[in-house]
Amino acid sequence: EVLLRMHSVGICGSDVHYWQHGRIGDFVVKDPMVLGHEASGTVIKVGSGVTHLKPGDRVAIEPGVPREMDEFCKTGRYNLSPTIFFCATPPDDGNLCRYYKHSASYCYKLPDNVTFEEGALIEPLSVGIHACKRAGVTLGSKVFVSGSGPIGLVNVIVAKMMGAAAVVVTDLSASRLQKAKEVGADFTIQVKNETPQEVASKVESVLGSMPEITVECTGVQTCIQAGIYATRSGGTLVLVGLGPEMVTVPIVNAAVREVDIRGIFRYCNTWPVAIALLASKRINVKPLVTHRFPLEKALEAFETTKRGEGVKVMLKCDPTDLSP
Repeated sequence: EVLLRMHSVGICGSDVHYWQHGRIGDFVVKDPMVLGHEASGTVIKVGSGVTHLKPGDRVAIEPGVPREMDEFCKTGRYNLSPTIFFCATPPDDGNLCRYYKHSASYCYKLPDNVTFEEGALIEPLSVGIHACKRAGVTLGSKVFVSGSGPIGLVNVIVAKMMGAAAVVVTDLSASRLQKAKEVGADFTIQVKNETPQEVASKVESVLGSMPEITVECTGVQTCIQAGIYATRSGGTLVLVGLGPEMVTVPIVNAAVREVDIRGIFRYCNTWPVAIALLASKRINVKPLVTHRFPLEKALEAFETTKRGEGVKVMLKCDPTDLSP
């Protein structure tokens, strides 16, 4: 293990949800719990067996750490391990604090040209990497990203980087769609009260054909329905956003058109990839951060996120260093 002085911690929708509702699905907050799982910091102490890190190293933290070498770990899909430790998922404490201890294998050294803030953004970015891999985004893909929150935006960034020829994004909010344009979306559609079929036909008309891939980042029932209708026959729909446990969807439409529906659970094996992309400047995640607060103003930061202002709100845990 290593002891870290925390630097930058991003606030996620799930953090806000636990704070407001005390549960997400089967994960229920029963005891006081530290929030935060998008984080970077500096190593201040290392355990006796740690060889790849030393005090002073700047690191990004992968929040999911398997507790045992089960069949999921053996096949490289450790995110599916039922006993995995995950920051800020009850009952596991997160890392929104000044000092934090974490498994050394899940702390990744940041190159000098990657900032602490970029290091903290690797967590949401990883969701995009994992989703686009599961979706099979490749050279020339046409991609429909449903939802333009932080996760929709990282999917736009990653899809473009993986070779997507055209990416269209839908959202209710004009300002969020503007952000999608900023990070590389080719087309945006502001939805108001269209039916799912109408949304699907708008997507087809701006792309010139139906997308092979849809990445659904809202979890809203009508959006999942639109995702099925929009996806080209033989294509893939990846469900990233999580809403109610039961949703009604046109499953027969998907089945008879051989639209593959895939889920994702967080990510695995994405930190080295993300660090390589950030260090080589192949991707730019800096525009995602819109607000910064010192740790003392955490409540204000959470309120800002809850109101849906900006995109990614960052907390600074080191009072001596408020740099990115």
